[in-house]
Amino acid sequence: MRSAAASLLIVIIANFLLPAASATVPLTNTLSASASASASASASASAPVASRAQSGYHFQSSDTQSLQDDDFKNPGMLWVDTGRQYFNDATGSKNKACASCHKKLASSVATTFPKMNQHLGAVVNLTTQIQHCRSQHQQAEPIDYESETALALTAYLANHARGQRADHHVLAPPATLKQSVEDGGRYFNQRRGQLNLSCHNCHQDSVGKMLRGDLISQGQSNGYPIYRLEWQSLGSLHRRFRACDIGVRAQPQALGSDTYINLEAYLKQRGAGLLIETPAVRR
Repeated sequence: MRSAAASLLIVIIANFLLPAASATVPLTNTLSASASASASASASASAPVASRAQSGYHFQSSDTQSLQDDDFKNPGMLWVDTGRQYFNDATGSKNKACASCHKKLASSVATTFPKMNQHLGAVVNLTTQIQHCRSQHQQAEPIDYESETALALTAYLANHARGQRADHHVLAPPATLKQSVEDGGRYFNQRRGQLNLSCHNCHQDSVGKMLRGDLISQGQSNGYPIYRLEWQSLGSLHRRFRACDIGVRAQPQALGSDTYINLEAYLKQRGAGLLIETPAVRR
């Protein structure tokens, strides 16, 4: 009898061979057509894999797109509003708020991550930086990576940068980040799991094809944290990485792990030219 893994692999391959019924996918970003078109053109010579970066927004149905476009309908904005409250509320034994240190919050702060944290001697993303600040500077109780607090604060700060280019300094990363980007690229292209598939197999080789009910996108990261209708909740990019690893029956990494932060750094470079959409809405 054919194994379940083999059967699933056959289903996946068969679906990969099915082109989308309508493969016309615009190449501009959702928030600023002219700015994104210009950014995509300049990015074409720089991005390591996806020479013409396309936001996942353009692979969604019009109904899903409309949810993202209207802040009053976008369910992810609930987390943004909660994050604003957390940012301004004092907490921890030092009774300090994030706003106590960051009185003039730069709108571009989310575009600078992942980056090297000199105090930790490690590359961090926005969420792990928030975790570090809470434990070190506020001396508050640690928060889990996928907790409501972490998601809300990350969404609030990322939403602050909505409409800005997501790649910042990663097109020419400093030496401290270059290794992270290279390691992330290796993970992206590495086959793994019982299904022996890589991120590249889906999000590069099969873009625009159907995988059951889904139109395969480039797997870009510019909308995270996102509200995913399947989850009925906001979720982090690392939650999506973990779901993909589980989907190919590979050993998933820990949320906030070096492996997933490196992959995040690589995807940010790969999606050069895209604009931040947080909180994006996806199927």
